[in-house]
Amino acid sequence: MSKYTALIAVLFMSTLFSCRSTKTLTSAEANYNLSTKQVIRENSRQAAKFRTLDSKVKLSYDADGRSQSYSISLRIEKDQKIWMSSAFSVVKAMITPDGVSYYNKLDKTYFEGDFSYLSELLGIPLDFTKAQNLILGELLYPVKTQGFTSEVLDNNYVVQPKNQNELFELFFLIDPAMFKVNSQQMAQASLRRLLQIDYQKYQEVQKQIIPETIRILAVEGNQEAIIELDFKNTSLNESLRFPFKIPSGYQKIEL
Repeated sequence: MSKYTALIAVLFMSTLFSCRSTKTLTSAEANYNLSTKQVIRENSRQAAKFRTLDSKVKLSYDADGRSQSYSISLRIEKDQKIWMSSAFSVVKAMITPDGVSYYNKLDKTYFEGDFSYLSELLGIPLDFTKAQNLILGELLYPVKTQGFTSEVLDNNYVVQPKNQNELFELFFLIDPAMFKVNSQQMAQASLRRLLQIDYQKYQEVQKQIIPETIRILAVEGNQEAIIELDFKNTSLNESLRFPFKIPSGYQKIEL
């Protein structure tokens, strides 16, 4: 298994929500008079609020010269667990604050571990909260107003640290209409590494603003992986089960 195939496998395990009736949101012109504090505060107010989520997700990826698509069932218990299952439950995955697990019925293998491997692949320290924020369109890193600055560029509020780290640069693009994240970009120029998460479409669901289409680009050197997620036929705040048990006799793999 190559590192980017593994990256896809783990990203496959970490994905959003909506409800029965939805509407796509429109755009607006950015207000040049808003301060950084106001932009960050409005973004914080739009954080998704729910207990549970149930959704069907179309996941497409292009990596290592191969393109594939999957239909996935997704369930989330907010701040507790992210559960995913492929068609016929061939692959099941569970992410909790304690770590990452998945098993594959086709080759009878499983993985259990912490977030260290995924953090190494993405080039950023990753934990459950960041994984959940990634798929909900929330900022991966906490933004403190005194340490950040903003400007309007191409009708987006571009929020970034006042003093970028020489080894690790952050950029957040905030939509002027919804104040949700349009893009999160993390770059390590010295390692030729980039992670870019674009929220290409949002929708309003039960008065919550949530992503509808996400595109993830992970680059290291001359290798890249592209993951696209489309969320449909979903529900919110229902009573859900999260069945997950690694079958006996499966072989543990090391990533």
